[in-house]
Amino acid sequence: MTSELSLAHLVLNASIPVQVIMMILLLASIYSWGLILYKRRTLSRARRAAQAFEERFRSEQRMSDLYNRALRSSERLGAMASIFEAGYKEFLFQRRQPVFDREMLKDNAARVMRLAMNRELEKLEANISSLATIGSVSPYVGLFGTVWGIMSSFTALGNVQQATLAMVAPGIAEALFATAMGLFAAIPAVISYNRSTAEIERLANRYDNFIEEFISILLRFNQPKGGEQPVVP
Repeated sequence: MTSELSLAHLVLNASIPVQVIMMILLLASIYSWGLILYKRRTLSRARRAAQAFEERFRSEQRMSDLYNRALRSSERLGAMASIFEAGYKEFLFQRRQPVFDREMLKDNAARVMRLAMNRELEKLEANISSLATIGSVSPYVGLFGTVWGIMSSFTALGNVQQATLAMVAPGIAEALFATAMGLFAAIPAVISYNRSTAEIERLANRYDNFIEEFISILLRFNQPKGGEQPVVP
């Protein structure tokens, strides 16, 4: 009996619709695990890059040196570096204008830096909705396989005069196995989706705080002093 109800037996002897459902759930599980590992690596890299750039930003004597080094660097410095570059480019543009307006610098720098931040967040959020879809749909797909398998088992009983547990046990087991596969695909996807969205939200707050800090530094270095040219921090 043990060999008859092994996992291989349940899959190979299941009805065609249940086998198709199991295959779909297996592929969904493989895809979700690949996406889970990819997102974990991507978010970890983004977190380390933000930490490294913040340390470099606060230790640098002049932001112009950091900006020039970032432009010359062949390495990818991360999302925060892209946000910094967008803001500093806007500052250089405003500095070349005949009249330097601090309020315009504040508004424009905040706008371009938040646009850059949104582009970086879109990259981090790419394909994350797939985890939510797998997490929400997989249990229902598995349940459909369960219902189909149970229906097939009880339909087969109509052709016999005396039903026994041994006759219905394999069909019910394969049906319940479909539900188990659905949960196996859904639970990791839901956990990873919640953790990834929380991590992306923390990164977004970190980027937003950096924008506020950077703009305050630009404005502090460029207090109006009788028509003097704005200072390059």
